[in-house]
Amino acid sequence: MRGSVDMNFLFTLGEVQRLVRAYADKEAARFGITRAQWAVLAKVERNEGMKQSELAEQMEMQPITLTRLIDKLCDSSWIERRGDDTDRRVNRLYLRKAGRQLLAKLSGLRSELTATALEGINPADAHRLLAQLEMIKENVRNAIQNTPAEPPKKEQRYG
Repeated sequence: MRGSVDMNFLFTLGEVQRLVRAYADKEAARFGITRAQWAVLAKVERNEGMKQSELAEQMEMQPITLTRLIDKLCDSSWIERRGDDTDRRVNRLYLRKAGRQLLAKLSGLRSELTATALEGINPADAHRLLAQLEMIKENVRNAIQNTPAEPPKKEQRYG
C-alpha cells in the first residue's frame, strides 16, 4: 500500500488542484469574472482597507500582476482604491456595493463547486478529509520552515 501512496499522492493532489481550478474558472466565467479576480475580491472582503502591497504578499503574486487584476476590478466597479491618510504612495482596497453583490452570488457558486467535488462522499468523511488536508498543509509548511536553505550545487562538468 505504501508504495502506491508514494507513487500517486503528489500526482493526484496536483491533478485535483488543477481540475478544481479549471472547473472554478469555467463556472466563474458565467458571472463575468475569473477565478483570480474572485480570489482578490474575497481577500479584500475579509481585509477591507488593506494595502495593495499586503494583498500581493498574501496572494503570493507579483505586484504588477495584482495591479492589472485590481485595475480590471476597479473598471468593473467591484472594488475601489483609496489613498492612505499617512502615505500618499499607498493604495488601500475596499469593496464597492456591486462587489458585495457579486460575492453574494459567488458564495452560492462556491457551494455548488464544493458539492460537485464532494459528491458521493458522506459529510463525516468530508470533514475528516478536510482535517487531513489541513494536517498535510501544516506538515509541509513546517518542513519548509525547518529545512535550512542549501546553496545551489554547482553542476560538475567534465572534459
